[in-house]
Amino acid sequence: MTTTSGRDAVNAAKVMRLRYAGTCAGCGAELESGTRAAYCKATKTVRCLACTEPDEPVPSVAQPVDSTPAPTLADIETGTAGSSARREYERRSAKREARIREAHPRLGGLILALSEEPQSTTAWARGARGEELLGARLADLTGNGVRLLHDRRIPGTRANIDHIAVGPTGAHVIDAKRYKGRPSLRVEGGLLRPRVEKLLVGSRDCTRLVEGVQEQVGLVRSALDAASLTDVPAHGALCFIEADWPLIGGSFVIADVAVVWPNKLAERLVAPGPMSEAEVERTHRALGRAFPAA
Repeated sequence: MTTTSGRDAVNAAKVMRLRYAGTCAGCGAELESGTRAAYCKATKTVRCLACTEPDEPVPSVAQPVDSTPAPTLADIETGTAGSSARREYERRSAKREARIREAHPRLGGLILALSEEPQSTTAWARGARGEELLGARLADLTGNGVRLLHDRRIPGTRANIDHIAVGPTGAHVIDAKRYKGRPSLRVEGGLLRPRVEKLLVGSRDCTRLVEGVQEQVGLVRSALDAASLTDVPAHGALCFIEADWPLIGGSFVIADVAVVWPNKLAERLVAPGPMSEAEVERTHRALGRAFPAA
C-alpha cells in the first residue's frame, strides 16, 4: 500500500484564496477568509505561505493562481472617550449664551460672566471629563493585549456605551461615573423579606446605574451571539472616577456588575483568561461594527 508523506502532502497542496477562516497546520497561525494559503485536499488542511515548502509546484495553466490582491480588513474606529458628552455640553452652553445675548444685547456678556451654568448643563461637562480620564487610563493597557472602543452608539437609540474593552477575560462594558461620595453595597431583607441589593454613593441610591449597565451588557451579548461569538464572556462594570474610595478594599459586585475604581478595573481587564489574541481581535472587530463610534 502506498502512503503519502507529510512532505508529499504539502507539495501536493494548491495555493488558493481561502473561502473560510482556518488555522495553519504548520505554525498554528490564524488565517482569515480571503487569505492566500496552500490547501491540501488529501489531508483537508491549510498552511500559510511561509510554512509551504519552497519546492511547492506552481499551479498549472488550467488552474491559475488568482492574482487579485487579498482584501484588507477595514480598520475599526476606536472612537474618542467622552466625545458625545462633550458635544452635548458645548451645544447646551452655546444655546444658553445665544439666548441670553439675544434677550439682553447690552448686558448679555456681563450676565454670562456673573452667572453660572445650570447643573443640567455642567453635568455633561463633568461626565465627559470622567470618560476622558478613564479613557486615558485604559489606553495604558493596550500593550497588555486589551483592545478598546470608546463612546459607542447603540443603534436605534440616542444612548451610548461609554467604553467597551476586550481582553483575555472577554468583553467588558464599562460605564464611567464621576460622582462624589463613597460607593457602597447595601443589602436589605433576608429571612422574612426578599433580599435586595442597592448601590449607594454617599447617601444616594444609585441602583439605577447598575440596571443601565445590565441593559448594555445584554445588548453586547446579543451582538456577540449574532457574530457567532457565543463563547466570549460579556461582563459589566461601573467605574467611579475620583470617588471617596477607602485605602484598602472597597470594590464589590452587585447583580453581576463590578463596582470599581480605574486601577482596579485595569486589574480585571489584564487578568489571565481563556481568549487568545486572535479571538480578542475578532471580538473587537465584531463589536466595533455592531456599535459604531458616536
